[in-house]
Amino acid sequence: MLNLPYRFLIKFFHHAIALILSGLLFISCDPKRIFEQNTAVETKGWKSTEPAEFNVLIEDTVNLHNYYLNIRHTTGYKYDNIYFFIDTYFPEGSKTRDTIQVMLADATGKWYGKGLGNIRNAQVLIKTGMSFPVKGKYLFRIEQGMREFELKGIEDVGIRIEKM
Repeated sequence: MLNLPYRFLIKFFHHAIALILSGLLFISCDPKRIFEQNTAVETKGWKSTEPAEFNVLIEDTVNLHNYYLNIRHTTGYKYDNIYFFIDTYFPEGSKTRDTIQVMLADATGKWYGKGLGNIRNAQVLIKTGMSFPVKGKYLFRIEQGMREFELKGIEDVGIRIEKM
């Protein structure tokens, strides 16, 4: 038979774990988010021939959505902007291509993204009020569109799609 202090500690430990897990579940709930994923790029530099790809299953063709681009970069990134080529492949086989310029810093060199140390995170609204014409699997392919084969200073790139 366990003595009282030992049983109390076990009970306290179980309640603490349950409270922590409940808190994490509550924090991780994001009712607007349909999809969000980031992918790391090559540490030596993001090659223009190596796009980041995201497969997204879309079920909702009624509601409007916001579409964001997530960028994680170092303060050693040598430009104040970055160009992207974003291809969207639709479930029925059609494709669109957008060229997007994202400003990462102002004219004085102050980074727009948030972060500590030498890492900055930026989330940029690409499209608002976007609708998906058909249900199914969409492929989003993102390439860096700068004039360097290996672009240094970009750590991760991703997308977020959320309900409006």
